[in-house]
Amino acid sequence: MSLSKKKPKSMPQKKGVFDAQAFLDSAGVARKVRQFKRADIIFSQGTPANSVMYVQEGAVKITAVSEGGKEAIITILGPGDFFGEGCLAGQPLRMGNATATIPSTVLVIDKKEMQNVLHEQHDLSDLFIHFVLTRNIRIEEDLVDQLFNSTEKRLARTLLLLARYGKEDQPQRALPKVSQETLAEMIGTSRTRVNLFMNKFKKLGFIKYNGGIHIDPSLLSVVLHD
Repeated sequence: MSLSKKKPKSMPQKKGVFDAQAFLDSAGVARKVRQFKRADIIFSQGTPANSVMYVQEGAVKITAVSEGGKEAIITILGPGDFFGEGCLAGQPLRMGNATATIPSTVLVIDKKEMQNVLHEQHDLSDLFIHFVLTRNIRIEEDLVDQLFNSTEKRLARTLLLLARYGKEDQPQRALPKVSQETLAEMIGTSRTRVNLFMNKFKKLGFIKYNGGIHIDPSLLSVVLHD
């Protein structure tokens, strides 16, 4: 499904925060809406980078594969996140793979269309810049976390990030479906270690299993504990 350009309407706001989804719906931004099933490939490493994508519903895993065939998980994204934006900086080919981890709805915006709308619509460009800077900060924090923190802290931090803890406009507490193998890859440890700490968190009441993993804010105490 694609939309033709229309004159932008007033942008709906939510709690004083610019709503990117409302903007994309109302401003006539030409884009395609694509549905993906669990494990569907959204794009592959080495394919042409010619669009920016926005997660409307679901969850997307970004991975990269080395020349030797070793795969590393870069991040897992959820509703409200952009990805594939490297094309805006002249990236000709995708540097990683994007895969739906659960049934997902993704908006696909052509590179030129995205460049035009970022130039013309300051609200969206401000939000987009904030997203990119925030994700860069998170990548730096991930590196520090990997180098200096214990496995237990790294797992707790990853669970909180996946549950979007601290985002007032997205008060999610249930994780997108993610396996212990995936969590182990994300924090650089074994599935056995992840299982050990997940059981510990459950006994302490930090997490609950109820058709998925539900995170209690008290899990933050593990990250803050010295």
